[in-house]
Amino acid sequence: MFNSQGKTIMATVIRRDTRAWTIQVWLSFSIAAFLCGTGLAWLPGKAIEQAFMVMGYVFSLSTVFVLSKHVRDQAAHQHNTPMWSVVVWFGFALAVGLTGWGMWQMAIDPCFKAFLMVCWLFLLSSAFTLAKMLRDAHEDDLAESAVSQ
Repeated sequence: MFNSQGKTIMATVIRRDTRAWTIQVWLSFSIAAFLCGTGLAWLPGKAIEQAFMVMGYVFSLSTVFVLSKHVRDQAAHQHNTPMWSVVVWFGFALAVGLTGWGMWQMAIDPCFKAFLMVCWLFLLSSAFTLAKMLRDAHEDDLAESAVSQ
């Protein structure tokens, strides 16, 4: 494109997520969190087992957001120290591994165990999607403010 003075103008396209997609992502995450909370609230067994599972779910969820940010930063060439990559990946593997192991070892009905597992995986999946959507929106806001200046 050229302006009236004959200079080249670059058009910047900022792609934003649709409102329907944003609602779907938040709704999926909310449903997953509700189902996990319901499963954990009704979890049979000792209080220490319940506490372990709650901590495992929270640990898993927090590592999803850290891992999402780390992977996105690496893709954007915002390099961190190599040890940080080890910590992030090891933390995620540890959270998922220990939570899965704890679920496997619990002496509860297999149907209840399956419910907890599916809800937990739904929570992790929807958290990755939510993290991506939030990061995309942030980057779109930065691009829009840079264009308007």
